[in-house]
Amino acid sequence: MELGKVCLRRGREKAVRAGADWCYDNELDWADDTLSPGDVADVVDGKGRFAARGFFNPGSKIAVRVLTRDENETIDRDFFRRRLEAAWAFRRSLGFENACRVVFGESDGLPGLTVDKFGDYLSFQTVSLGLERWKEALIGLLAGLLHPAGIYERNDVPVREKEGLAQMSGCVYGEVPPLVEIIEHEARMLVDIPRGQKTGHFLDQQENRGRIKPYCRGKTVLDLCCHTGGFSIHAALYGAARCEAVDVSEEALAMLRENAARNGVAGRVETVCENVFDLARRYAGEKRRYGLVICDPPAFAKSRRALDGAWRGYKELNLRSMRLVEPGGYLLTCSCSQFMTPPLFRDMLREAAADSGRRVRHLETLTQSRDHPAMLSAEQSSYLKGEILQVL
Repeated sequence: MELGKVCLRRGREKAVRAGADWCYDNELDWADDTLSPGDVADVVDGKGRFAARGFFNPGSKIAVRVLTRDENETIDRDFFRRRLEAAWAFRRSLGFENACRVVFGESDGLPGLTVDKFGDYLSFQTVSLGLERWKEALIGLLAGLLHPAGIYERNDVPVREKEGLAQMSGCVYGEVPPLVEIIEHEARMLVDIPRGQKTGHFLDQQENRGRIKPYCRGKTVLDLCCHTGGFSIHAALYGAARCEAVDVSEEALAMLRENAARNGVAGRVETVCENVFDLARRYAGEKRRYGLVICDPPAFAKSRRALDGAWRGYKELNLRSMRLVEPGGYLLTCSCSQFMTPPLFRDMLREAAADSGRRVRHLETLTQSRDHPAMLSAEQSSYLKGEILQVL
């Protein structure tokens, strides 16, 4: 069956053929009037030559989400089965098994789909109108491929409304308990799939939590924006003398305390419910010092327009964090704002270091865990960046 077509403005086809996964509404010249929102459409250039095939949504700023650049590839159930099988095989080849991101949207050729595995359970999100039509098929394919005890839909995210989709959540296959235990390195961690952040747990920091081991033994640790304690629990297991975990959510801290008890480190992990900016400012004024400070705040820049304010917020928090590190100690600092690019992040850290009055040297550069592979052609997929620094 011949598909409807959308035509790109002159010159826009170069980016698509080079690997761009999105065609924005202002990049289209025209679209067939036979197309309906959510249909699969062929993307052509001004001469009618094929460039890509993808989901079409004229009501979204992202007018086309590219599925394939192979003109002979049909978008059917077998297409999605092949993509899911390839995604899972890739994670297993890297050693992921108990907990990981199974599907990372465009990076796995499934735009708008996120699937996370937590032990015997799956959590997923669909934020593309076209993909929503395949949701039931995807659930069946995931059940057949990974044999989970339950699958939970976490489509309670505002971004769906930009695609004309309602927010919803709930168990769609089997049963999913309120809390699930996963194994992350040496740690046993509880995950709240129905109510937790994102799809239940910040899997993108999984490998980075394992990388703090050389910096922990015998150290006092301050973990800012600790959430449910991924870094704090690992630091304690890696030999930290004491960990102070700070978050504004008492609910998250309650789960952190449960995680600490499960791992036998409750006596070395203290929780503090407070705004991290206020606490860091006060602690710096009191000249407190820690052997390792972890600064992993939420995204301050949700848009490019918010970047200036976000820069100031990141700089202030990192400046205070640097002053809280004992001489020769370490700072692990991250940003998950996609608009705070790695060069901007490093520039911010240089300014914070200069203003802190401390000498700071770079030890490691961090990025998202390998189960969240970023496409070189899609800058937005490389969103997590971080540095491990020594403060002298």
